[in-house]
Amino acid sequence: MSVTKADIVEQIAEQTGLTKIETAAVVEGFLASVRKSLAEGKSIEIRGFGSFKVRKRRGRMARNPKTGQAYPVKEQYVPYFKVSKEFKAYVDEHLGTGIQEKGELSERADSSGESTNE
Repeated sequence: MSVTKADIVEQIAEQTGLTKIETAAVVEGFLASVRKSLAEGKSIEIRGFGSFKVRKRRGRMARNPKTGQAYPVKEQYVPYFKVSKEFKAYVDEHLGTGIQEKGELSERADSSGESTNE
């Protein structure tokens, strides 16, 4: 099961007491900030969660598998996310056991988002 943006908004609203409209505005603001920073070539580091960066993918020749025709693919910049060690360890520790207590993440130093299991 995937967790959608609407699910995240609902979870945050329940945990913080904010309305869903207020929470949705905060989530949208966060995402807009990430997009803008990456588009400007900046990286974003959120301690205990991970970092967003942009990588340059070199241009290359690609081939249509059906026809065998080669064509050039331009270089492009692609965003990627690198998970922090703490977040990776948290997921590894909890995967398969299920997260049952809603406030569990807020008690941890790596309160990175409770969208892994439910």
